[in-house]
Amino acid sequence: MESWGEIEQSGDSKEFIVSAQLHISAAAAVALRKPLNPRKKGDKRESVKQLIGNVDDKKLKEKSSWLSGSKGPSSRGQWRSATCKLSEQGDRCLLNIYVDESIMWCTAYIHLLNQTDIREASTSLFFRKDCLSIHCAAGKRWAASSSLEEPIYLQFSSTNACNTWLALLRSYALPEIYGRWFFPAEGGSYRMWRQVDLTVIQGRNLGNNKPFEILDEDGNDSASEPDPIDLDVYCEILLNETLCARTTVKKGIGSPQWHEIFVLSDLPPFESLDIRVRREEKHFKPSVLGTVRIALNNFRRGEAVEGWFPVLQSGSIASDIQVGELRMKIRVDEEIILPYSAYHKLLKTFRARNFLDWMSDFETKLKLKTIGWQMMAISIANNTAIEQVQELAHREVDSSQSSHTTLFRGNTILTKIVELCMKYYGKAFLEASVGPVIRRLIAEKVAIEADPMRTPKGAKEAEKGLELLIYWCQEFWKQIYSVREECPPEIRRLFCTIRELVEERFSSSGSSAIQAKHDLRWQGVSAFCFLRFIVPAILNPHLFHLYPGLPSPPVQRSLTLIAKVIQSLANLNHTVQKEEFMRGVKHFLAENSPAMVDYIVVVSTPVKDFRPGKMADWHERSNVINALKLRASSMPILYRESIPLLPHTLDVPRQLAIVTSAVIRHSQAYFTEDGPSAEDKELHEFCARCFEVEEQALQRVSQLAAQLSANQQRRHFSYPYPSTSSISAQPSSPGPPSSPSSRRADRPATAPDAENSRIRLVPESTNNLAVPPSSPSHPIAFQSRNKLLHFKSSSTDSIGSRFAKDAPSSPSILVSTSSSVDIDDPKRKRGLLRGIWRR
Repeated sequence: MESWGEIEQSGDSKEFIVSAQLHISAAAAVALRKPLNPRKKGDKRESVKQLIGNVDDKKLKEKSSWLSGSKGPSSRGQWRSATCKLSEQGDRCLLNIYVDESIMWCTAYIHLLNQTDIREASTSLFFRKDCLSIHCAAGKRWAASSSLEEPIYLQFSSTNACNTWLALLRSYALPEIYGRWFFPAEGGSYRMWRQVDLTVIQGRNLGNNKPFEILDEDGNDSASEPDPIDLDVYCEILLNETLCARTTVKKGIGSPQWHEIFVLSDLPPFESLDIRVRREEKHFKPSVLGTVRIALNNFRRGEAVEGWFPVLQSGSIASDIQVGELRMKIRVDEEIILPYSAYHKLLKTFRARNFLDWMSDFETKLKLKTIGWQMMAISIANNTAIEQVQELAHREVDSSQSSHTTLFRGNTILTKIVELCMKYYGKAFLEASVGPVIRRLIAEKVAIEADPMRTPKGAKEAEKGLELLIYWCQEFWKQIYSVREECPPEIRRLFCTIRELVEERFSSSGSSAIQAKHDLRWQGVSAFCFLRFIVPAILNPHLFHLYPGLPSPPVQRSLTLIAKVIQSLANLNHTVQKEEFMRGVKHFLAENSPAMVDYIVVVSTPVKDFRPGKMADWHERSNVINALKLRASSMPILYRESIPLLPHTLDVPRQLAIVTSAVIRHSQAYFTEDGPSAEDKELHEFCARCFEVEEQALQRVSQLAAQLSANQQRRHFSYPYPSTSSISAQPSSPGPPSSPSSRRADRPATAPDAENSRIRLVPESTNNLAVPPSSPSHPIAFQSRNKLLHFKSSSTDSIGSRFAKDAPSSPSILVSTSSSVDIDDPKRKRGLLRGIWRR
């Protein structure tokens, strides 16, 4: 059994040990040279095997990838068994990594790292889950090869182990906290959190060189549509020039389709987001076609932006060359997180109602539909989420006028939140249910077609397709049924409530079909378990992180047919098939209907004691959790709150900060109307609490700015978080008016707002910076909305369709032409903004 939670104590020192897999690049593998065994001089082949690692060697045999047979860019490296030992030595914390239990690979000085240097690695990098990346700059680690600068990638045996070690490592690293010296009681004034949600949708005209200067008299693109080029391409996502994720390789004549989603969270202060398009060629290294560069400092916060972005290739000094476009959807979030105590009144108001009632008000009255997960996470941390969902389920069924055929089929708040619960609690369950079979089907490129109208040979070939369809449906169903006992207890409780409610609601139904009445309770559960969870995962495995990217069209057709059959089986009605050609699966459905009933009974029956994994593993993990609690008890408040809560790695103040910002952004239109009615008293109070939290954030930023301004002439600060750009994160400071109905929907931000011009905290002159901490509501200086220059793209629907001849030749798409700081004095600008945000 792998030991990953051992704790050894000797005096004041502690040690934590875990077994993991370590990624070693091809260049770094040279450092693993071992003493050679005696052999003949001419046996060169054996020497090469010992240098690069023999695949058949049990010691060096790597853990298999979660994905096999995928078309994707090569990682050009190998995975080796490793032992990680985390040693606490007074104020120092060292992570020693040993390869094959004896070879010292590297030492990372965790106490010198920022918490944002330790984060989850995207599965797209190596097609492996449960991986952590540790980014160590020069001087913060020792390595077997001094020239190595790539991050340390570790894969753990389970999600629980990965989450636990993420929290453990971050407890020794430095959180991004500002105002440490001025607010010692809480450990600082506030902390920061950043995230980028990126969806790479598709490309067009990739590989077609086209300079920007081809314009007609009216400033429009006068060139004809370029000829498509057949090539294999993929995209690399780089943040601050560090590789974070990559798409799969797509074949397409100029228009590849990806639809791949990347969530980059817990990020350091960012400067630029680069999407590098590479072309893969046989027998050659992948070449760079071009790059989309986005200046995140100027990017709008809290709103998704979708459009076509030009792919630029470095050309002459005068201009760059466009080599195609990428259609992407980007959302950039950056939040100020206050101490937990600052959200006390807001949390009290939140707990006064069911969080699903709040979600209903937000969707219908504020038109806010993006914070369902945050609301649920707060309830999960309070251990009330499942009970509140059950309460709403009772209310919806009791008041519903729907028939048994439409119950739970609509897109209501209840169905949405149950979907979120299943995705959150059922990740491992879904992976075990359909993940292996989906990847095997895609790897084997199985193409199924049972419709005679779609096959070139008609009915004869359709019969073979029907046999193949039944075979794969049987494979899917066997895998789904075999893991029914692994259904998480939270999901079982929800399904049990749904089953009991349906039984009670329709027990006296006037339906003449006795068997239909008997099946209603099972169909109510399957409406969630299959219709909203398992079947959508079969149809779109990339959306559930079961497979990276879209399958090929023939394979997608196979998944669609299989999903139809599995859903018919879940409906327990094998006599109804809409398509004539699908009636051939009637025998399969009738044969497996009893097993489907048994499956629903199991997943809707609560268990008293459910503990996945081995008991010894649970105890070892508990040792680490207890050590974390003991460590956190002696930390300052903001330091302690920056450590994610186990086992779900929740950060409640962060979720509250996100909710606060979203409500303020969407409440402006609500309060500018005739005024909230008496029945909206609860929503009005919630918004008022959000504005109070916002006012506290503005006051803390104002206090920090004022004290830094008073001390910057007398002291020279050395900041632990170096700025990534000269124009760093700048908080805006609109003062909330006396009542929510008259307040502006503004907040501390670092990018142009979606609405009107913003009132900035940082003035043009440092002489006006000192602001009384007690009056953050008064504006200090005004700044007009940033005007953005954009490079010319090849079509009017592209991001940045306006072209300025005098624009700089930088490949950045967004170029700010205004700033709240004196541009003529770059030293003052750099020092002032670093001072406000870095301490």
